[in-house]
Amino acid sequence: MLAAPRLLGIVWAAVLPVAPAAVAAQGWIEPIMPVPLSSAPRGGIDKVRSAVQVAVSGRVARVTVEEWFRNNGPMLGEGNYLYPLPGEAVFSDFSLWQGDRELKGEPMDAAQARAIYEEIVRRKRDPALIELAGHGILRARVFPIGPGETRKITLRYTQMLDRVGDAWRLRYTAGTGPGAAASSSFRIQLDSAARFGDAYSPTHRFTSSRSGDGLELTLADTSAQGGRGDFELFLPLARNLVGMSVVTTRPVGEDGYFMLLLAPGVAGMQAPVVHRDVVAVVDVSGSMSGEKLDQAKAALVQLIGTLRSGDRLRVVAFGSGVQRYATGWTEVSGDNVRTAQEWVRRLDVGGGTNIAGALTEALGEPPAEGALGVVVFLTDGMATVGDTDPERIADQAERGRGAFRVFAFGIGYDVNTYLLDRLTERARGVTEYIRPGGDIEQAVGALAAKIAAPVLTDLALRSDGVDLYDVQPQRLPDLFGGDELVLFGRYRGAGTGSGERSVTVTGRRGGHEERFSTSARFADAPSGADYIPQLWAARKAGTLSREIRLHGPNEELVSELKRLALRYGILTEYTSYLVQEPGIVAQREDQLRQFRQMPPRDQAGAGAVERSEAAHKLAGSMSLDAVARTAAPVPALDGARATTVTRRLGGRLFALRDGVWTDIAHRDSLRVVAVASFSDAYFALLRALPELAQPATLEPAVLVAGRRVSIEIEASGKTQWTDGDLERLVREFRE
Repeated sequence: MLAAPRLLGIVWAAVLPVAPAAVAAQGWIEPIMPVPLSSAPRGGIDKVRSAVQVAVSGRVARVTVEEWFRNNGPMLGEGNYLYPLPGEAVFSDFSLWQGDRELKGEPMDAAQARAIYEEIVRRKRDPALIELAGHGILRARVFPIGPGETRKITLRYTQMLDRVGDAWRLRYTAGTGPGAAASSSFRIQLDSAARFGDAYSPTHRFTSSRSGDGLELTLADTSAQGGRGDFELFLPLARNLVGMSVVTTRPVGEDGYFMLLLAPGVAGMQAPVVHRDVVAVVDVSGSMSGEKLDQAKAALVQLIGTLRSGDRLRVVAFGSGVQRYATGWTEVSGDNVRTAQEWVRRLDVGGGTNIAGALTEALGEPPAEGALGVVVFLTDGMATVGDTDPERIADQAERGRGAFRVFAFGIGYDVNTYLLDRLTERARGVTEYIRPGGDIEQAVGALAAKIAAPVLTDLALRSDGVDLYDVQPQRLPDLFGGDELVLFGRYRGAGTGSGERSVTVTGRRGGHEERFSTSARFADAPSGADYIPQLWAARKAGTLSREIRLHGPNEELVSELKRLALRYGILTEYTSYLVQEPGIVAQREDQLRQFRQMPPRDQAGAGAVERSEAAHKLAGSMSLDAVARTAAPVPALDGARATTVTRRLGGRLFALRDGVWTDIAHRDSLRVVAVASFSDAYFALLRALPELAQPATLEPAVLVAGRRVSIEIEASGKTQWTDGDLERLVREFRE
């Protein structure tokens, strides 16, 4: 609903379909009497800065947008300020001011709004403006701005936050249109911060700080991130043991995607404590001498100090042989903790690296029923004593692991990344690599803080009436206090209509099963949550890359990774060749076939560590920032010339080839339909296929791949559609 404001009598209408509850930004000034480009003086009225502040009280967000415009031209400037309004805002108190003078808004109906947009785009030849056409328009007269003068415009409105399961959801569209490259700041302030757990954004990085009962969130400069589209924020409500929120989207003609957010609440922190059985294992071989061993011992002393009454402890050290602090488990008490810490401090280096013996000792005593069993394993080298075959060591450890979670720390570049990653791959743990000169104590301390408050273990996911599949990560990790667990996956079978279904997560706490449910809307249509498919694809690409690296490539895995990369624009070491110039790829087919048949990559060294970390980051992607940094040269195979630039837009990856931004999913077998930019056919095409709005901003030309046809937007091409042509093109593109 749009309440009639007291001052401005504004009427607005949607131009194209808009996702619900999206807050919009990026206003700009359009000259009242545009000068022809051929005779236009240099300079003009440009946006130089914008600042957005959102104050959240209860469920209401009060938004203040401030924008600064500078006249860089030699003449007096005057124009209309245009602002794309949000889809479902409530304007209880709206004002738009320049200094102490009020600017008047102008009412527009839907046809007038669309005509204004299309006229501006045609004249300015700026396809980025099309992205803003998904909103209504506010138009206000700007008083003259003198040469070199800067003026500020301020507007304010309010909006209700969406409720998504056990979280509030805020959306804000930064846009990539005019002025997106201007310096931009974004700050959110919340009162009653105790109501919320840790905020989460799948789209942008931000920092947070709490002060008393207030919470403040600050985004990184959006201009530094390319002004990248919608900012999505979830504020988990902290009342329950575990809060659940499910967001879905279903592109036309395919199965849907979902994101599930699990966030421990205050009740989780106050529930009975889950006891822990912790085994600390440290490498004391000769290569650990000096600062590495000093840091490792300090880290274990810190870890042991975080244990509490009811926990149990074992400490294992290994060089050529294996030594243990005590036989069996040690009950945690003040005296026992101090004694164990002193034993660790007296450890000294010597001998080789008996990893197999250390693991046998560490896994020899299973954790108690209902306790969380954790093995913390620190090493800086490869096995040199006992069984030295990484495959056999990993297989033996997997057979003997039982209920233990394994967290490994590889120190330096001489570690066997294959072995450590295999140890944690199925053990609901993770491997962290500490590069030379890194802080071992800090890394282990972060893990100690994480496992201090286990909330749920052995998680499982199901839904009534909907088939949830291809969930990433495939093996659900445990949920710890102060931590957020974000799952991505696919769904099918939601039926028609609203698709409201129940989603349930089960887990164990203290030996007992806990069950949590929420309702979710599995709609048979896009929802505006375009980040979900790409984050799901990034995680799956990371999982596939890790499988190939650990077990060696086979045709099936490499083909699946290639298909995923083509569809969602994900770059990995195994798919970077996909964005090379077509001729280069054709010339190197023999090498690519050999590439697919390579054995597992080198298991140690800086390169092995980097490959492991890259796969892990993709497989654990929490935000688009983890997968969007691709505007850089892509490494070529064997020194071949690399593609100069790639761009990611609308969940697709484009490579610049012969002056055309080419979707890497395009195949030569696909028919190509060319459409002239800014023609009647162009605007009709974007209305029929709104998913092309973002790729259409790429200039001078862009080629976008569909299912059975590709569409090229360029200077020449179709300017009008004959009867039925556009409808057929849409079907072939989507189906």
